[in-house]
Amino acid sequence: MNVIGSIESVVTSLGYDLVDVERSAGGLLRVSIDRIAGRSYSLALGEGEFVTIDDCEAVTRQLQHVLEVDGVDYVRLEVSSPGLDRPLRREADYQRFCGQEVDVTLKAAFKGRKHWRGVIQPALANATPEDESRWSLALGGELAGQVLDFSLAEVREARLVPVIDFKGRRRAQPAQA
Repeated sequence: MNVIGSIESVVTSLGYDLVDVERSAGGLLRVSIDRIAGRSYSLALGEGEFVTIDDCEAVTRQLQHVLEVDGVDYVRLEVSSPGLDRPLRREADYQRFCGQEVDVTLKAAFKGRKHWRGVIQPALANATPEDESRWSLALGGELAGQVLDFSLAEVREARLVPVIDFKGRRRAQPAQA
């Protein structure tokens, strides 16, 4: 079994979603995990939808044992959450975060640009079961009301747009005249 297969096996057996595995110079092995939507976790790991330090610790302990048995060469293992700007890589990621705002970078430019931001939704126009997975991006800003249809094969990178709410403090609304 390859390294990524071993890591994925451990992470999924512990009840988490493997988001990314990255190897970098100096022997760093970085693993990003996420909680599975709709699954309940033990009180010891904390309730909620976000990855906790206890989640990372549990995965780290198990991975250290498995990687040693598999003879995987690494100097440092780092297990973390995918962050607020979580990458979307698989079909399941798009389904899970349907209705949320995302940044999409296409492999080839469309109408002179590769970077698009909007709300992700399944593409309905001309969809047939034989088509590869198609998605739409409901654009905002100056392009509000327009929709960009694309397939996952056309995407170089897609990430959630971070939503930050500092204890209920939101951007002040303009004063009404």
